Amino acid sequence: MSNGQRAGLIALAVAIAAVAFALASPDDDKGDSGKTSADPTTSEPSSSPTATTDSRPEERLQLQAHRPTGGVRRIQAQKGEFVRLVVESDAPDEVHLHGYDITREVRPSEPARFSFRAEHEGVFDLESHKLEDQGRDAVIARLVVQ
Repeated sequence: MSNGQRAGLIALAVAIAAVAFALASPDDDKGDSGKTSADPTTSEPSSSPTATTDSRPEERLQLQAHRPTGGVRRIQAQKGEFVRLVVESDAPDEVHLHGYDITREVRPSEPARFSFRAEHEGVFDLESHKLEDQGRDAVIARLVVQ
């Protein structure tokens, strides 16, 4: 085998390895499914959302004493859009998006990040589990998907 053939085989092996790595890597744009805890490694960075035609800027919510500052927010999205919500809090809490069944932990130094495709039409409450456990109105935002 000549040196040129050997170099060609090595280049082919490297290309195959690169393709295999790309296919095996998780794709965050597919959204969240199921009930899971916060995991910053599975969310996109908040500084620059992916620029696609079905994407929208992230919505940021701030909680103080488990209540939304400025009152309950109404967040509108079109069916099929990729939605990103970031919830910051001054106290540990667990927030849950009904209808999509996504739950995230939030702490003062760790915002909760929700990234998903709005596939279900309707009105969906985002709630604080701490307020719910206290028997109080727990809604911090309402997602309206049309």
